[in-house]
Amino acid sequence: MPPRSLLSTRARAELFDIPTDPDGLMRHYLLSPSDRELIRTRRRDENRFGLAVRISLLRYPGQGWRDGVVLPAALLDWLGDQLHLSASHLLNYASRGATRAAHQALALQHLDLAPFAKAHVAMAEDIATKAAFATDHGVKIVETLIADLRKHHLVLPSVDTLERLALKGRARARREAAAALFDALSPEQRAQLQALLVNDPSVGQTRLTWLRGFPHSTSPASMTALLDRLKYLRSLDLPPDLGHGLHPDRLLKFAREGAVAPVSLLNDFGERRRIATLAAQTADLSITVTDATIAMFERLTGQLFSRSRNRQEEVWRMGKTQAGKLMQLFGASIDAMARAQDLGQDPFAALDADVGWDTLLGKRDEIAGFGELATSDPLSLAAERYAYMRKFAPAFLEAFQFNATDAGDDLKDAIALLRDQNRTGKRKLPDDPPMPFPAKHWPSLIVQDGQPQRRVYETAVVSTLRDRLRAGDVWVDGSREYRRFDSYLMPRDTAETVMRDAGFETDPEAWLADRGATLAKRLDQVDHTLKRDALTGVRIERGRLKITPHEAVTPPAAVRLERAIDAVMPRIRITELLWEVNAQTGFLDAFTDLRSGKHHDEPAAVLATILAGATNLGLERMAHASSRVSHAQLTWAQTWYLRPDTFADALGRIVDAHHGLSFAQHWGVAEHSSSDGQFFSANRGSGVINAKYGPDPGLKIYSFLSGQYGSFHSSVIGATAGEAPFVLDGLLNNPASFDPLVHYTDTGGVSDHVFALFHLLGMTFAPRLRDFPDRRLTCFGSAKAWPTLSPIMGKPINEEVIRQHWGDIMRLAASIRDKSIKPSEILRKLGAYRQQNRLYLALGEIGRIERTLFMLDWIENADLRMESHAGLNKGEARHSLAKAVFAHSQGRIRDRSDAAQQKRAMALNLVIAAITLWNTIYMDKAASHLEQASPLYDAKLLPHTSPLGWEHVILSGDFDWHSGAADRKIARPLNIRPARDWGT
Repeated sequence: MPPRSLLSTRARAELFDIPTDPDGLMRHYLLSPSDRELIRTRRRDENRFGLAVRISLLRYPGQGWRDGVVLPAALLDWLGDQLHLSASHLLNYASRGATRAAHQALALQHLDLAPFAKAHVAMAEDIATKAAFATDHGVKIVETLIADLRKHHLVLPSVDTLERLALKGRARARREAAAALFDALSPEQRAQLQALLVNDPSVGQTRLTWLRGFPHSTSPASMTALLDRLKYLRSLDLPPDLGHGLHPDRLLKFAREGAVAPVSLLNDFGERRRIATLAAQTADLSITVTDATIAMFERLTGQLFSRSRNRQEEVWRMGKTQAGKLMQLFGASIDAMARAQDLGQDPFAALDADVGWDTLLGKRDEIAGFGELATSDPLSLAAERYAYMRKFAPAFLEAFQFNATDAGDDLKDAIALLRDQNRTGKRKLPDDPPMPFPAKHWPSLIVQDGQPQRRVYETAVVSTLRDRLRAGDVWVDGSREYRRFDSYLMPRDTAETVMRDAGFETDPEAWLADRGATLAKRLDQVDHTLKRDALTGVRIERGRLKITPHEAVTPPAAVRLERAIDAVMPRIRITELLWEVNAQTGFLDAFTDLRSGKHHDEPAAVLATILAGATNLGLERMAHASSRVSHAQLTWAQTWYLRPDTFADALGRIVDAHHGLSFAQHWGVAEHSSSDGQFFSANRGSGVINAKYGPDPGLKIYSFLSGQYGSFHSSVIGATAGEAPFVLDGLLNNPASFDPLVHYTDTGGVSDHVFALFHLLGMTFAPRLRDFPDRRLTCFGSAKAWPTLSPIMGKPINEEVIRQHWGDIMRLAASIRDKSIKPSEILRKLGAYRQQNRLYLALGEIGRIERTLFMLDWIENADLRMESHAGLNKGEARHSLAKAVFAHSQGRIRDRSDAAQQKRAMALNLVIAAITLWNTIYMDKAASHLEQASPLYDAKLLPHTSPLGWEHVILSGDFDWHSGAADRKIARPLNIRPARDWGT
């Protein structure tokens, strides 16, 4: 049996291969003056050269000059240039072993190094164990081991030895962590955890399976099911400090493993590992179910108001004809009375004659009903669904202890009052119940005839609790998503250091002075230019800004060239394409077993599982359509190998390889990225209805594209969710090695707060605003200095609110920059306040400054408008490819859980990136051929082409994973036919 391997071939190469690029040679193999002095003590040229090699290889990779090591010519030439010697001298180096040994000892002494010996093994295992407490990732453990051995001035042992040490350290870390969790539990708690794996007749399955399978659809029944699970988890009474002393990542590793391991596999674990895994998973499940329960409460409470509003709108639609008739009747009444007034007649007699007094009186109740419907407050309408609310609200209020700041005491008192009423069965409220409501008119709706109305009051309390939970100023212990707002932000001193290190001005007065001067200067420039009517396609007419739309016309010659390129592209099955992209990038190495970190024994199973998600075919149908890949293999790969971190690693490799291709440079700068949402239909339990996309429920996949078409991120968001909060998520979680600098979106991705965060994070936001003429510019102080722009100037900047909240702004920006929190999460919380949060207001003021600067650039710079338009067109092309790939099951997402939906989106994005890379490689070959063979070729037209075509890719049919494509070493021939009518 071959020894277990911890490192992939690619990882070994990255850690231990001798670099041959100029940067690597300069960084590792530049001889110091002391090196040269020692080398000059050798008399013969070959010995000087040999000693230089030994010194260099002891420095990096650090293992010295071992037998069998092939020295790259680039290294020998580099050293030879420094020594003024020819590399050929090395051919005569040290035929005697004694000379080699002497030189090795000399180099070791010079570098203050000692050989790695048996006496160092225990220390090395300790180092590996300590590293493995925080991670199971083999590369990270080996990197830590290498770094610490270098600190101890030791020569690195062989790669195999390092791997063995890392494997032993990882195994020991797992054992010790499992023992720590096991020992923290009482015998009774261990027995309870073990019982989770036994079939329970009351739920018809094991309790563990039941706990994992909590519902996702929004209904009171789902709330009941979640609360039942939460009650059971609490009954386990696990220690509140479980895992204290363990690294959080090690505890998370146990929890993640337990979340996907089937019961049969858990039963095969040793007792300590099994109980530790169950303990970690149930502790994590408690947090997850807590968050899911509160999120369910959010959605159910939101439905109270949305369904009431929808009912109101439905009544309006049904009664609009009758309402029109009533308005006509009312109009006729006014006309009759007005004529009588003009003629000096009795208005009431005229009204009775022309309209009929009895007719008018007969419509009084109907008119009153329409008037009441039109003026009904949302709270009153929601209270009409009180019976529905009682199906979930009392149990929810009873299940949690809500925490709040001192300002939230009234809300806590109101919740306590409702709890008491529910427990005792009382119906009548006290005369002066707590009124913790931000809407000042709500008390007047609650108190009728001097008596508070229970239905309206309870609805108001539930609604207020929902808003405060979303905002973070009411929180729940044991939650991950509903913590105290302040806990999301970095401490102030640390935040200022982070922002200062990033080059950002942390003094508010200095920042305001700088932005004020910059804004005034730009307003001066644009006002002057606009006054002279010197801006292309821009003018102000009747107080409204007019910008002539940019007509993006692809030259007909470019269309013909793209058709010609597509015509000669090789035809290929998607299975073969994925194998060939893996040969180029090694992206399959990223998909490792969650438990062992090993690669799958059958890589085809991993590829088939990815493609099953990307095409929406599903695992079962993929297994039926695939050769020599079983459903069990696909399920195993889905469970243990496909995770967000492995998808990100694989995607980063593909996108980096794509950006490294010379042909990709034709399409622009990679750092100029764009993002856009794409709607996909979904089952009713999986998505929500957005009337913009029709009557069917669905979801949006929000995807990101580099300026060179590298599809570097995607995430699933709600169909009705605003896109703006998610723009920065993808940019900050970019797995590729490039850093986006300029980002384009359409109007859906825009808000002043996003403008502010882009500025605070050092990036440029350049959206295409559909409502650009309706947005107002801003300034510091009076706008009188810019008369030409005055029709489109809005209110001035509130500098004081920025000053007051500058410290929290720095904390917010630093926390996002440090990736301590997702931008979408913090923006959602800030925007959840019914009355605007002051920090949110301050952030918006910064955003108004940055948006104004952007709008001035947009007005002045036609090239910017063209670039933004072109960048967003790339995203539209990606949407077309995504629809073509995601074609099975009518392109409908059927997954219910967020995790499953996200995994499907990641699979789709990975396949799109793979197609893009493969297309780019062969478009280069096709263009080179056309340059010689077709008059259509023109290098200036290549920027108008796109690598997102799929006509030559066979996306469906039978999937043959063993066609030999995995081992293909030569490029595919182009699809060249004689007498070709190019471009038709």
